[in-house]
Amino acid sequence: MATVLEITGATKSFKRGAPVLRDINLKVEAGELVALIGASGSGKSTLIRMISGMERMDSGAGGITVLGETTQANGRRLKAQRALRCRVGVVFQQFNLVGRLSLLQNVLIGRLGRTNWARGTFGWFSQQDKLWALRSLERVGMAEFARQRASQLSGGQQQRGAIARALTQEAEIILADEPIASLDPASADRVMEILADINRAEGVTVIVSLHQIDHAFKHCQRIIALKDGQIVFDGSAADVTPKDLASLYGAKAPSTQMPSNTAQKQAMPPVNRPQQWHSKPPSTIRNPRSRKPEKELIL
Repeated sequence: MATVLEITGATKSFKRGAPVLRDINLKVEAGELVALIGASGSGKSTLIRMISGMERMDSGAGGITVLGETTQANGRRLKAQRALRCRVGVVFQQFNLVGRLSLLQNVLIGRLGRTNWARGTFGWFSQQDKLWALRSLERVGMAEFARQRASQLSGGQQQRGAIARALTQEAEIILADEPIASLDPASADRVMEILADINRAEGVTVIVSLHQIDHAFKHCQRIIALKDGQIVFDGSAADVTPKDLASLYGAKAPSTQMPSNTAQKQAMPPVNRPQQWHSKPPSTIRNPRSRKPEKELIL
């Protein structure tokens, strides 16, 4: 499988001497569904924002390569970053829909990177663009709300609309930053089911940061755990134990029902390299490899 994301030696600080991310090294391959877990302040959202280009890594050695193009190096964003924006979709915790616009108009915003700038400025989208948007809304079960104002939708409905926007964008990677943090349990489960189904059926790579670790175990093949800005675990969800979670979250570790190792291993592709939890982050951590076949994009 092709590597769609590679980060080497990335560090991010918002003030001198207080790095939020430290020496991040990881690879993600096409078709993987990866959960980022960790306590608040561990660096999950900052990592998502750095991958998407919304944050710039610190100066020094290291770089970020997305879909075969180097987007950041030595603390600078490169030209490839802008060109790749239409190929990387971002789903935010607060949905980022324009309330006064219809859901269809919000979803059509995902076509801006593939539309003539003048037509995009005035909202003159082609019939093909509108077809993309309607198919994407149908894909997430929201086609019947296409003409409804975004402000009149529930949180779960708005988040499904945000996922449809990423599909309309024809994103090859979806970065979801705590997409279910503000949703009720039923809506949260539906949103995660949609992301997992898009990953399975269409081969879109999904990287999602989560506080609700039960959803990470239920839906994601691979877990990357962050603590104090460093990767402390990178491997199969089946290899994570309650003791590991207590080490990650401290005395107030979130309660969850751990998955059956047997069921997980039956559902997971084989991993040739065993993973080990580290109480202290190692200098390098090796990544598992996804064995999922590529599938045709279905809207």
